[in-house]
Order: sequence, then structure tokens, then C-alpha cells
Amino acid sequence: MLQIGIVIFDEAEVLDFAGPYEVFATAARLCDAAPWRVSLISEKTTVMARGGFPVQSHFTLANHPPLDVLLVSGGVHTEAMNSAALLAAIRRAGEQARWVTSVCTGAFLLAKAGLLTDEKVTTHWEDITELRACFPGLDVQSGVRWVEDGNRLTSAGISAGIDMSLHLVERLHSRELAVRTARQMDYAWQVSPSGF
Repeated sequence: MLQIGIVIFDEAEVLDFAGPYEVFATAARLCDAAPWRVSLISEKTTVMARGGFPVQSHFTLANHPPLDVLLVSGGVHTEAMNSAALLAAIRRAGEQARWVTSVCTGAFLLAKAGLLTDEKVTTHWEDITELRACFPGLDVQSGVRWVEDGNRLTSAGISAGIDMSLHLVERLHSRELAVRTARQMDYAWQVSPSGF
């Protein structure tokens, strides 16, 4: 069974992690045998997400299982960018993962951890200029819902993470499961990355 881990931190954007979590959990529920297990991972067991939303993680950075898919959520990432422990854990997890992904400003953390260097990437429209300035080696795309470059998959902000996650369900399993998942969620999946 594949392990999908979503890394969260204080001030993480709620839909950045809750949207993908719902996609992967719903998709697994629709299968006769679940193809993966999805979990939340954080430095501490409890994280205070944006808006004062407390979240209990399944695992800490120190005790999570090896990941096949690493997804780093976005949010107010200033403190997270300065956490050596968080960045080191992201790097370790990403080095062994089949897929390394992010939603929104999670791309900053992947880049700071050395997991994005010269790939095509994207982030929230509000942060495009900053991402280009901070990591000039990246080929930062604007006006797209997500960007896939090899086994790196990054999405624009917030709701775009749902579209990216459905795309990843298709890549990991099938288009049919991705379509059924979107239907079960009553979600109008933007199948094309240029869905803006």
C-alpha cells in the first residue's frame, strides 16, 4: 500500500491540506482495496492552522512511515522556512518519495529543502514574484492550476491543490478513479492545468 504524507505546520492554509486529504481519502474509499493510506505529518502532533484551526497530525516528522508521495502544504510559511528540523525532514522524505508535490507556498519549502532546483513550478498567484526572486533557478509558471515536471508536481493556491491531487490520483491509479472521486466530492475538476 502506498503512503501519502501531507506535511503541515503552524499557519498552514486549511484547504491546502484538507482538500488533497479529502481527494486521496475519498479515492481510497471508492476502491475495493485501498491503494494508499494518507496521513498528516507535522513537527508537533498538534498544529494551529490558519484561522486558529487546531489540527491533530497522524505522525510527527520523526516517526512517519517512508513516503511514496510527499505533499507539502502552503500557508504563512515564514516560520516554517526558518525551521531546520522541518526542512531536513522534508528533504529526507522527498529523497525517497516517488512523487514530490506541493500546494501553494509549499513550493518555497520544497525549494529551500533542496527538492526543487531548476524545475517548472507554480504557486499562488500572489507569491509568483517572490518565488522567482527567492529561487531564480526555478522556471516559475503563472496562470496555471498545476505544473508537472518529472516527478515534481506543484499547484497554485488553495483550491488548485484539489485539481492537482485529482490529477495525481489519475497518475497513481486511473482517470476513471479520478473522475469518480471528483463526482463523489461534487467537485468540478479542472482537468487541464490551464484551467484558470
